[in-house]
Amino acid sequence: MEEFAQAAMSTIPTTFNVTVPAYTAVGGSRRGASTGLSAVLLNRGGRYPRRTLFQELEKTGFDYIVSIEGPQERYDLEELSGRFPFVRFILLKEQVSPGEQINLAAAELTSPLFFVLWNDLRLLHGGGAAKMAERLVNSPEELAGEKKAAPYKRLCTVPVIQNSHFESLPTLIAPAFYRHTIKILPFVPLRERVPSLYPFDGVGIYDRDRFIRLGGFDATLKSPFWQLMDFGFRAHLWGEEISCTQLIRLSYDGEVPAGDSTAEESHRRFYLKNLAPVFRGDSAFIPLRRFPAYLWRTGGDPFAAWGDFIEGRRWVRTNRYRFRSDARRITELWDTSEPGPPAVSEGS
Repeated sequence: MEEFAQAAMSTIPTTFNVTVPAYTAVGGSRRGASTGLSAVLLNRGGRYPRRTLFQELEKTGFDYIVSIEGPQERYDLEELSGRFPFVRFILLKEQVSPGEQINLAAAELTSPLFFVLWNDLRLLHGGGAAKMAERLVNSPEELAGEKKAAPYKRLCTVPVIQNSHFESLPTLIAPAFYRHTIKILPFVPLRERVPSLYPFDGVGIYDRDRFIRLGGFDATLKSPFWQLMDFGFRAHLWGEEISCTQLIRLSYDGEVPAGDSTAEESHRRFYLKNLAPVFRGDSAFIPLRRFPAYLWRTGGDPFAAWGDFIEGRRWVRTNRYRFRSDARRITELWDTSEPGPPAVSEGS
C-alpha cells in the first residue's frame, strides 16, 4: 500500500499532473497480459458486481486495470486485490473530478495505450485488448499488409456507445459558433474515423504519451463538462486527433449520464484558454481587445476579471508555439459530412 500527499495549485497548469490529489494505491503487482493496452475503470456508484466486472475485463486481456475508488470505505479490496493481482486500486481521500481521476490513472500506468471505461459500461464488440491495440498502433495500410505505409496515431479513439436498448447514442461532438456563442452538435457515428471534439463521458482509448504531452485534463476546472470541452479544444488547437471507430462498441447498463453546461468559473477559464486566443503566423496570443468581452462574460469584479485575463494571456504566451489554429478556424473547417441531422445542444 502506497500513500501520496496532495499538492495544490490555483493557477492554470502548464505541465501534466501538477495538481495531485491525496490517494492510496493498493495492488497491481502483476501484469495480466502484454498487449500494450490497459484499462482505467471509473466508478459512478451503484451496486455493480465488482468481481464479475473484473472477470470480464480479465477475459478481454488488458495488461493492467486501474480502478479509481471514491473516498468511501471498501471492505472487499483485500479479497479483490488477491484474486485480481493485475488490478491497481486508487483510493482517493476525497472526491475529485473525472478528469483528475484519468490523470492519476495515466500517471500510474506505463502501457502505451489506456482505455477509459465506467463501471456501468459493457464491452459489446471489439475483440480482445490485443486486437484493439493492433488496430490503433498500425495504419489501415499496414493491417492490409502494405508495410511501406507509416503508422498513424491519434490522441484518443472513441467507440460507438449504445443505451440499454442497444440504440446508438449521439456521442460524437462537433463545435459551432452561433451569435458569438460556442455550441456543441452531438450526432450518431455512422462511419469510421469521423472526428469528435472530445470523448463523450471521457470514454475512449488514449495514447498515453500524447495525453501527457498535451497536459491531460485541467484539474483546476471542476465542471466535468467544461473539463471535457477544454481537453477537446486544446487537443484540436494543438494539432491532435480525436476520432471514432466503428470496430469497438459499448453499452450503458442504465441511464445515459447528462452533462451540466452551466456557465460558471470553469467556463470562464475555458474561454481564456481556448476561445480567446488568436492564431497568427506560427503562434497564438490573446489580444487586449478581448478583455471587454471577457469582462462582460464574468459579470463580476473588473479587477478580479483583469487578473484572470492576464493569467490567461500568460498561459497562452507560454504555450503559444503549440497552437496550430484558433477556435474560429477549427469550427469553420470542421468535418460536417457525417450524414444525418445533428441534435443541437448549447454549450454556454
